[in-house]
Amino acid sequence: MRNRRGKLLNVTLADEAGHQLDVTFFNAYGHERKLSPGVRGFFVGQIGTYGRRLQLTHPDYELIDDEDAAGEIEYYRTHWVPVYSTTGKLNAFRMRKLVHQALDTVDHLREPLPEEVRARRSLPGRAEALELVHRPPLTERPDRGIRRLKYDEAFVLQSILAQRRKASEALVGTPRRPRPGGLLAAFDERLPFELTEGQRLVGEVLLEELGRERPMHRLLQGEVGSGKTVVALRAMLAAVDAGGQAAMLAPTEVLAAQHHRSISEMLGDLAMGGMLGGSDRGTKVALLTGSQSTAARRSALLDAASGAAGIVIGTHALIQKHVQFADLALVVVDEQHRFGVEQRDALREKGAAPPHVLVMTATPIPRTVAMTVFGDMETLTLRELPRGRSPIATHVVKADRAGWMQRTWERVAEEVAKGHQAYVVCPRIGDPDPGSRLSSDSSEEDAADWELVDWAEVDWSEDAWSSEEEPAPPPAPELTGVYAMWHELRAKPELAGVRTAVLHGRLETDEKEATMRAFAAGEIDVLVATTVIEVGVDVPNASVMVVVDADRFGISQLHQLRGRVGRGSVPGLCLLVTTDPGERAVERLDLVAGTTDGFELARADLHFRREGDVLGARQSGRSGSIRHLRLTRAEDEQIIADAREDAFALIDTDPDLRRHPALAAAVATRLDEGQAVWLERG
Repeated sequence: MRNRRGKLLNVTLADEAGHQLDVTFFNAYGHERKLSPGVRGFFVGQIGTYGRRLQLTHPDYELIDDEDAAGEIEYYRTHWVPVYSTTGKLNAFRMRKLVHQALDTVDHLREPLPEEVRARRSLPGRAEALELVHRPPLTERPDRGIRRLKYDEAFVLQSILAQRRKASEALVGTPRRPRPGGLLAAFDERLPFELTEGQRLVGEVLLEELGRERPMHRLLQGEVGSGKTVVALRAMLAAVDAGGQAAMLAPTEVLAAQHHRSISEMLGDLAMGGMLGGSDRGTKVALLTGSQSTAARRSALLDAASGAAGIVIGTHALIQKHVQFADLALVVVDEQHRFGVEQRDALREKGAAPPHVLVMTATPIPRTVAMTVFGDMETLTLRELPRGRSPIATHVVKADRAGWMQRTWERVAEEVAKGHQAYVVCPRIGDPDPGSRLSSDSSEEDAADWELVDWAEVDWSEDAWSSEEEPAPPPAPELTGVYAMWHELRAKPELAGVRTAVLHGRLETDEKEATMRAFAAGEIDVLVATTVIEVGVDVPNASVMVVVDADRFGISQLHQLRGRVGRGSVPGLCLLVTTDPGERAVERLDLVAGTTDGFELARADLHFRREGDVLGARQSGRSGSIRHLRLTRAEDEQIIADAREDAFALIDTDPDLRRHPALAAAVATRLDEGQAVWLERG
């Protein structure tokens, strides 16, 4: 070696035809003794070039003993060689030998697929499938074996979900049918706009299912601004009409307050039941959050427990033990990707009988997409946007390009000059003192910015969850803070005279409310905020959004954020600012910029983050219930659909799998204790 101690080893390989290939080891120890002239072996690695010669660098290899040479060479010449995930000393050759040893010594393989299913789907037996996957001859294709393993995985999962569906059908809830001439009818009479065809059809389905004894469990997917809130409100009014109560769970106080305000305004005197000037057909709409005054919270708790409030809207303060309902009939979860399964379950348990559940989302998280593909969640979709919504153009702004950031702020100034408003979104709060841009300068309190929570990783146990302050990991050092950006904008000449304000989750409730009211009234031109404005905030005059450090946000979050602009007659503009991100981050941002179709983005998110645990609470990630299937592939979706048809037909006739012990054993192996508990909760 020229620059450090040690030896560099170069080896030349040659085959019988005289072709040559160089092999290089930057640590010669052990290889120099083994790789002597004349030995034969099998080498695996990525072929590159050095100069004009082909080269392998530090390949895995297996030397062939003379007595076994003929058989080994013949095997490699006549068989496909599978690629295994390896680690440490467990290299590809060691893995191959272990797998061959296992296949040679196993006398009996469990066969979870009934013979009639194998025949119907033209699938090989499991033993043949494993041979095709692990040591297929060149005359065969491994695809048949791989398809069988995928079908096994899909069939076992669908059998588990079919058993769950069978059990849920046995649950008995309370039918909630709206009374003629009641609260829902009064609301429909006063609607100042016409429902879209999609809203009308979805509403009919929800009313029909609310009237059944089996508790409804529906996912309502709808593009940002498609009118999900109105659909949910009509379902809540139907539940109140039937003598019950509805609870709406929102992820942030800003959104809970927005829902409370907008629903109260839509209902008018129908939201003043029992109050002076209220309608005799009306009810109360209560708000419950963690930062309310003691008097306001006590009043909301009393209204919920007594039944005076037919609709109770709140954050996760709703799930605390002391919160009681007189008769909880319907649970509505807004932006379900922001909640853990345990939170939704805790709210459902507050009903005397299993309540109906409506879960809403704009851009489904990967796990939701997976559950939809598997058919476990009954899904309703709103694709149609209400009249008056404007298109949104999205562009990626690379901050290191000369002049790009200046042009970004000029565009904001131009929109303000036209009488419009803007959002500037930052990934963290930061230090209120001027000039503190980096989180290394932030206060200790700021390290718990709850708006950066990865909800799939939160510990929801009672010991870890005793207040309304969600835990979160410390922000990355380079994240831009709201206050630093606010000071920076106020110093820019192009934004001179522009009225700016700050909004984030750690402000006092009254201050947040006052800021949002001022922005909605047009008294603020540019609102510098965290993701508290991600969902539900509706200011039709806002026409432009700048997302700073956009590569630090998820696909669904960016789609949600840009849905805050273009909500009126003015076209929307969303600028995603990034500072030299990696190739993968650029790909994600380009995807968001390339389409406004939330469902297309959801599938892209599935490609990037995988589907999480279909049978458990993990919402995304590499460790999950699915190993062989890829839900972004059309052929795998068809396998899942076929397996669903077969599994549901089988469970219908043999729900306990007593006549199919091999399948029962596969189900038991697949379903660990945590997943079983999760499925039990529904």
